Amino acid sequence: MIQFYKKREFGTFISDSFNFFKLYGKNYFKNYILINGLLFILMVTVFIFGYQELFSQMFGSNLGGDSYYFERYFSDNAGMLIGVGIFTFLLLMILAMVNYLYPVFYLKRVAQGAKDIKTDEILGDFKKNIGKIVKLFLGMTFIVIPLALFVVGFSYILIFIIIGIFLVMLVYPTLFNVVTFLMYDYFNSGRGFFESLSYSIRSQFSYPNGSEKSPYWKYWAAAFVMFIMISIASSIFTYVPMIFLYGSILTSTPDGNFEQNPFTGVVGIAFFVFYGISMLLSLFLSNLLYVNAGFMYYDSRTDLHQKVELEEIDTIGIHE
Repeated sequence: MIQFYKKREFGTFISDSFNFFKLYGKNYFKNYILINGLLFILMVTVFIFGYQELFSQMFGSNLGGDSYYFERYFSDNAGMLIGVGIFTFLLLMILAMVNYLYPVFYLKRVAQGAKDIKTDEILGDFKKNIGKIVKLFLGMTFIVIPLALFVVGFSYILIFIIIGIFLVMLVYPTLFNVVTFLMYDYFNSGRGFFESLSYSIRSQFSYPNGSEKSPYWKYWAAAFVMFIMISIASSIFTYVPMIFLYGSILTSTPDGNFEQNPFTGVVGIAFFVFYGISMLLSLFLSNLLYVNAGFMYYDSRTDLHQKVELEEIDTIGIHE
C-alpha cells in the first residue's frame, strides 16, 4: 500500500508513480477504459475519417494545376465542416475533462483507503461534482487557458534570444503542474476555484508553512522527466506512419511529380490509423503524468501529513 500524504523527493515521485500502476494498474485501466471507451472510439473515428478527407482535399488542391480546388471544396461543404469542427471541439473538451479528472477522483479514493474501486463509484464522483466540473471548465476556458497561452507565447518570442529556449523548458512543466494541482486541490480541499488556483500557483514555490525549502525544482524535474519518457514512447507511433507516407511518395513519384494523392487509398488509411493509435497511446501514457502530479500535490499538503500519520498510528493501535 502506498502512503499518499507524505514528503517525497524528486526520484520518489517517479518511482511511486510506477509503483502505483504495479499495485492498482489493472483496476485503474479497467475503469479508465469503461469510462472513456466510447469517447475514445468516437475521437479516433472522427480523426481517421474526418482528417483523412480534409488532408486529401488539401493535398489534392495542388494536383492538376487547380489552385482553388480546396477553397471551392470548403465553400461547398462549409456547413458540414463547421458542424464537424464544433462536434470535434466539444468531444475533445469532454474527453479532456474526463481524462484529466479520472485520476483525480481515483487517487482521492485510494488515498482514503479504498482498494477495489468500482466504475460506478467513479461515475458517481463525476455526477456528484457536476456543478464543480462545469465551473472548472468555465474557469479553465476563460481564465487559465488564455493566461497560459499568453505565458507560452511570450516564452516563444524570447526564443529569438537564447534565454527563451530555457524559459520554454521551464514554462511547460510548470504550467502543467499548476493546472493539475488546481484540479486536485479543487476536488480535495473544499476550496473554491480561485482559492484552488491561488494555491496551485503558490504551492509550486513554497510549502504552506513557508519554513521549508522550495519544492519548485523537484516538482519541475519530476514533470519534465516524465514528459520526456512519454514523448519517446509515443513518438514511435508518430514516426512510423511518417516514414511509410514519405516512402510511398518517393517510390510512387520518382520524377518528383505528385500525380497521386498519398492521403487516399491503403497508405492514407494506414497513416491515420497509426496516428489514431499514437493518440490513444498518448492518452494512456498521460496517466503517468497525472498520477505523478497527484503525488506532488499530496506532497504539498503538509497540513495533512501529520494528521494522516496520527490516524495510521491510531489504526495500528486498534488492530493490536
